[in-house]
Amino acid sequence: MVNLFYRSLMLVSKVCGIWVFVLVSRLIAAGYFFLFPSRRAVSIAFYQALFPEKSRWHHIACAWKQYHRFTYSFLDRFLLHHFNSITHTAEGREHLNHVSEKGGILVMSHLGNWEIAAHFLKQIGYPILLFMGRKHKEQIEGMQKDVLIQGGVKIIAVDPEDSSPFTLLDSIKQLKSGGIVSLTGDRIWSENQRTVKVNFLGHEVALPEAPYILALLTQAPLYTFFAFRSGKNHYDLKISPPVVLPKTSREKRSETIQQAAQSYADTLEKMVREHPFDWYHFESFLKAE
Repeated sequence: MVNLFYRSLMLVSKVCGIWVFVLVSRLIAAGYFFLFPSRRAVSIAFYQALFPEKSRWHHIACAWKQYHRFTYSFLDRFLLHHFNSITHTAEGREHLNHVSEKGGILVMSHLGNWEIAAHFLKQIGYPILLFMGRKHKEQIEGMQKDVLIQGGVKIIAVDPEDSSPFTLLDSIKQLKSGGIVSLTGDRIWSENQRTVKVNFLGHEVALPEAPYILALLTQAPLYTFFAFRSGKNHYDLKISPPVVLPKTSREKRSETIQQAAQSYADTLEKMVREHPFDWYHFESFLKAE
């Protein structure tokens, strides 16, 4: 039903104009904000941690702006794949120059628009293997995956019941071919998934361990990559310098992984403070499980 509604909305917007898509998506965002208090509370708690000196009304206003800012993710996907009207600038693109030698591991986040980021990487010419969580009864998320696959991005969907968040052999093959393996850095897909504890906004947070284990095993460089909407139909891409985890003994492996994960968390916190309303992580994040 949701899938049909979304397709109908795109069709009507093509005929009547983009304003229809914008209006309807804003109304839906307002509905979610008012009708799902538990989800709204997650966003408010996040902004309380980000702006502890501000009032509760300010935190509520931030959550409201976050919900409406999120509608651009759907709008820009529509504009990109139906009108190809999204432009971008890339800061740090030169850091990817040596990916073809050992491949690269991209630590993606729910800060900014990761779908736009993946599209532009493929457009630049890098083969991408993207690991994504699979939600039960997913509809719009399934369309999202289909669009990426049609664009040439290889996707492996991870079931919540899986204890391993990535397929090691597929990842190694992708890296050896000079491609990019993209793993989420800020979401746990499975209860049995291995995690690492870091500090983020003054809270202890559990992050997936997978990107750093893969980096240690393959010695492929780690990158962080963000895509922020900076104007009408335009994105700023920010690509970090590569980080290669040092080879270490089994006894010191946990320490190396924790340091790398904390470095990512520090970068994520810095970017969140610069782009507070581009935080699209709508599940509880600030309390480690």
